[in-house]
Amino acid sequence: MNGIDPSTAPVLAVRDLEVVYPLAGRQAMRAVDRVGFEIAHGETLALVGESGCGKSSVAKAVMQLAPLAGGAIALEGQPLARLDARALQRLRRRFQMIFQDPISSLNPQRTVREILEFPLRVNGLFDPAASARRIRETLEIVGLDSESVLGRYPHEFSGGQCQRISIARALILEPVLLVCDEPVSALDVSVRAQVLNLLNALRGRLGLSMLFISHDLAVVRNVADRVAVMFLGAICEIGPAREVLERPAHPYTAALLSAVPRADPGLQPRRIALRGEMPSPMALPAGCRFRTRCPGAQAACAAAAPPLACLPDGREVACHFPFSVAVPPPAAVAPLEPEEITA
Repeated sequence: MNGIDPSTAPVLAVRDLEVVYPLAGRQAMRAVDRVGFEIAHGETLALVGESGCGKSSVAKAVMQLAPLAGGAIALEGQPLARLDARALQRLRRRFQMIFQDPISSLNPQRTVREILEFPLRVNGLFDPAASARRIRETLEIVGLDSESVLGRYPHEFSGGQCQRISIARALILEPVLLVCDEPVSALDVSVRAQVLNLLNALRGRLGLSMLFISHDLAVVRNVADRVAVMFLGAICEIGPAREVLERPAHPYTAALLSAVPRADPGLQPRRIALRGEMPSPMALPAGCRFRTRCPGAQAACAAAAPPLACLPDGREVACHFPFSVAVPPPAAVAPLEPEEITA
């Protein structure tokens, strides 16, 4: 231990995270650039943005599946980079991952019983009687009948059922943090709603914290306490979900929200059209990395990159000219009404 009380430390603290992938020759791509955030006990932070913005690289770095080029990640006050392999393996019980494709994330040659037993065996926690009881209870928590699923293989289940098994596998070690990397994007809409409701229920029942990766803002608003918006490897806006999704302060956040379709055409906000093409992560523009697509870019945007700065409502925005949080851009974004997810 490092002298930090886990009960008072954030469940997850990420500081100035950098992830760089080597390419051919001597080139390298900076996928994550000085990203930082915290997740409190029982809180869900959604990390959103377009494909290729670095969301999954952040998730892999948190899980220690991608090498850190810089920065630090701490779980309950323990810096992960300082742990040796044995200590890291022991701590992995505390943070688990749910993957995007539920079917390919399960071993097709193992039964559900074997899939759920394996984490217990690897961590030296397997006891025949106690583990059997624990597996049955975990399957019931995720809405599966243990008697009918334990002896079956992944190919015998639907995508939604496989994702429930994946969630059960993540819960079997009683973690405090779930890293959910696009956990419903591969599912049908009706099944997606059921899995989201399940994750919400599990968070309340088990006191879990979650890092929820998604590109779907309609999904995010139903699960997140706070939202962090990424663009080309960096966070451009982070704050409470309602404020970010109803009154975006960054032009990129507003553009993303304007593209979300609404069931009622009368509530559809005016689409904010972004000009040009997304810059290459290998050749970022000088100054603000969003300025080449921003409809409100000015000369100051090319002169210097804007830092994340606090606004009066507590959120942080990386923009030289953020929208007023008191008066959002006219007709740019329609308010999002809270709703219950229904199957």
